Amino acid sequence: MNPPDNKHRVRMQRKKEHIDTRIAEANIDRGVIVVNTGNGKGKSSSAFGMVARALGHDMRVAVIQFIKGSFSTGEETFFRGFPAVDYHVMGEGYTWDTQDRERDTRTAMTAWHKANEFLVNPKISLIVLDELNIALKHRYIPVSDVISALRIRPPHQHVVITGRAAPQEIIDVADTVTEMQDIKHAFRAGVTAQLGIEL
Repeated sequence: MNPPDNKHRVRMQRKKEHIDTRIAEANIDRGVIVVNTGNGKGKSSSAFGMVARALGHDMRVAVIQFIKGSFSTGEETFFRGFPAVDYHVMGEGYTWDTQDRERDTRTAMTAWHKANEFLVNPKISLIVLDELNIALKHRYIPVSDVISALRIRPPHQHVVITGRAAPQEIIDVADTVTEMQDIKHAFRAGVTAQLGIEL
């Protein structure tokens, strides 16, 4: 084994020891809150990847979409075919399309009431609250109501919250927070939304 290979092996051995120690120390088994936020693409896509993963483990899933609703998406078409998924598209489209705060608030609160039905149901293992952060940003739903519901949900229930501009209160209560960074997007070059990518 030449010197660079030996150095790499030693470095990887140390890394493995460190990671194995961290894994051994992680002994808490409970539901987690995952927040996908930021201006970059992939927040909802990541959430639906977790839906697929949960279904692979025979878990029951609920999806509530707070803003989307004016057009059909591939994930809706696909996941509605699974009996273990309760899928609810509750939005009426982007806020800049509706331009009606009172109506948007009513629509968001209706979606939130539906979400609450699942947040108290111990049979639901994973809940996706898609674009909830947008509804919170515009104050269609009181963030305090969301925090309270998250804190009293069944202990092994996982919740994924997506949308730009996650309020600090949501970040504080979350276990895992990922901020998607917008580096480059085809839309700014004039490319329309594509089936299988955005739709």
